[in-house]
Amino acid sequence: MSSRAKSKIEAVVFDMDGLMFNTELLYPQVSYELLKRRGHELTQELTNAMMGRPSRDAFRIMIEWHELDETPENLADESDAIFEGILDEHLAPMPGLLALLDSLEQAELPKGVATSSGRPMAEKILGTFAILPRLRFLLCGTDVENGKPNPEIYLLAAEKMGVSPERMLVLEDSHTGSRAAIAAGAFVVATPGDHSRHHDFTGAQFVADTLEDARIYEVLGLPRKI
Repeated sequence: MSSRAKSKIEAVVFDMDGLMFNTELLYPQVSYELLKRRGHELTQELTNAMMGRPSRDAFRIMIEWHELDETPENLADESDAIFEGILDEHLAPMPGLLALLDSLEQAELPKGVATSSGRPMAEKILGTFAILPRLRFLLCGTDVENGKPNPEIYLLAAEKMGVSPERMLVLEDSHTGSRAAIAAGAFVVATPGDHSRHHDFTGAQFVADTLEDARIYEVLGLPRKI
C-alpha cells in the first residue's frame, strides 16, 4: 500500500464512454451509419444532444430529430451490431487511465463505474482491458429508473460505496454526466476529451486536461506517476 496524503475523498467513480475509453469518438461513426442507412446525415448538434445519455433516451432524441418510424430498442440493437464491428480495431483507453487505476489500487481506494451504456456493451468494453474484475461495482443505464442528467445513478453509486456523495470523486467527460454527479452532491472533476471540450462544466470542482492531470492525484492525496 502506498502512502496517501490527507484527503476527504474515500472512493472514486468513473464514467465510461469518452472518459475511460475513446468510445465517444466511435459512437458518432455508429450514428452516422445508422442515419446513412435511412437517408439522413449526422450533425454535431444531434451528436451533442445524444452524448452521455442512456441509449434509449439518446435514440429517442435521434428518432424525434429526424422523425424516424423506429423504436429506440430497434435502433439500439442495430447500433450494437455496428459498434461491435469497429470495437476490436478502434477501442483504446484514454490517456492516463491505466496509471490512475494502478495508483488507486496501491492506495486501496475503492473504485466503480457508472455509465449510461447498457450492461452487455459495458461489460464487453471493460472486459477488453480486464478492468471489470478490478471494480467494486458496475452501474449501467438499465440499473436506474432515471438516466443522466438525473442524479439517481450517482446517488446509487455512493450508496454502494458506503460513503456520503461529497466524499466520492466522480470523473466525467460530458455536460450531461457532470450535471448528474453535481446534482448528487459528489466531488466532480470534469475530464473532457476532444469531443466535449466545448461543454459547460459549471459546478465541477475543476476541468482536468486528461486523467494524467496532476490535480486529480493531488485531490486524491496520491503521488503522481511519471
